[in-house]
Amino acid sequence: MNRLNTLLITAFTLVGLNAVAQTDKATTAKIVEAKTYTFVARSVTPLNTQDISMVMSKIPGAMQGGTINLSETYYEVRVTPDSVVAFLPYYGRSYNAPINQTEGGIKFTSKKFEYKSIKGKKRGWDTLVQTKDVPENYRLAFSISDEGYVSLSLNSNNKQSVSYQGYLKENGDK
Repeated sequence: MNRLNTLLITAFTLVGLNAVAQTDKATTAKIVEAKTYTFVARSVTPLNTQDISMVMSKIPGAMQGGTINLSETYYEVRVTPDSVVAFLPYYGRSYNAPINQTEGGIKFTSKKFEYKSIKGKKRGWDTLVQTKDVPENYRLAFSISDEGYVSLSLNSNNKQSVSYQGYLKENGDK
């Protein structure tokens, strides 16, 4: 009985921590309309999941399937009215690899970009960000729910498409 109580308390604590990470409907609306939010990536799904699964199967204890879980305190896209800053991992095929090993992934700061946000008919927002001043032009399509959950589809002219799942937070939060 004691073990069951401990298990239930742990489960409710984890559910409570997960719910705190997201925003409420009013906060989500405010930060999306003001263009002042940070997308925090929790997982990534590469386009070519079959190749990724084949590589991951060689690693002992690795997860199978197409989704790769991320450390949610590390990878993000910060949107402000005057800039978009991205630091995300990339899994997939790159058609133009960088010479320097530290330049992998998706890292950019854009000051010149196009931002379009459309409120959905029933709920949420569809937001599109296209960079104009980055050597590898990026197209970020955010699908944002009222509760702050986000699915990000990222396209580039030098890489295969990749999608990320995560949540929004206000820029002032650390």
